[in-house]
Amino acid sequence: MTARHQAPASPAGPASPASPASQDTAAAATDPWQRLRRFTRARVALGRTGHSQPTDAVLAFGLAHAQARDAVHLALEVGTVTAALDAAGLPHVAVHSAAPDREHYLRRPDLGRRLDDASRARLDAARPAQAPDVVFVMADGLSALATQRHALPLLEAARQRLPQGWCLGPVVVAEQSRVALGDEIGERLGARQVVMLIGERPGLSSPDSLGIYLTYAPRPGCTDAGRNCISNVRPEGLPYAPAAERLVFLLRGAAALGRSGVDLKDDSAPALPAG
Repeated sequence: MTARHQAPASPAGPASPASPASQDTAAAATDPWQRLRRFTRARVALGRTGHSQPTDAVLAFGLAHAQARDAVHLALEVGTVTAALDAAGLPHVAVHSAAPDREHYLRRPDLGRRLDDASRARLDAARPAQAPDVVFVMADGLSALATQRHALPLLEAARQRLPQGWCLGPVVVAEQSRVALGDEIGERLGARQVVMLIGERPGLSSPDSLGIYLTYAPRPGCTDAGRNCISNVRPEGLPYAPAAERLVFLLRGAAALGRSGVDLKDDSAPALPAG
């Protein structure tokens, strides 16, 4: 009986286990769902263990849910925001809605849509002699984290793209604010247009998403039909530069048209990329 041939052992010893990165690459090569995971933070291709999700997917979901809840209750660091505006050389005014605290803000949306008396007086005193072409409002909304991270970089990107000669009003920093608070702010500052940079309702993959709301001829009583919205502004979503380009396109269009909202269309870029 002859012995079976056995290959000699490798001088380097036994093969080491594949790294996690190489394992992911190998999985992506055979499973199209794994390829999709490289392009989105959405919960796809989570896998399963028996009839349940894997433990790491369950733990990741719990963490994302906790981050979203924390973002809703996080207070806006007004001092940090105003210090950054000072460093950028931007005049500013701090205001507060009629909602005295976060609990009232969440339970009474109507209070977040109007100013308290002290803020009205502050804005009346800050009204420029020349009517501003646009006033920017940095508001906490439902995610102060989004405002603190993204509002100033977006504002700076938009300022660089505004038409020459446009007059900017003071930047308004608003606490316990809903979108419609910008209507009264814009009216009291005499602004032709108001832009709300406000934290959006957190999602389970985006606790720091910033929304932009543009309103022409702001005044109390405006409806959402008179606004244009650009959403999901953050580096992982819509980056600052393209968001600023869309915003300035809409600002120019609203100024030329004399209104915003459903009558003003964002056709600044093709709906689908070329090819």
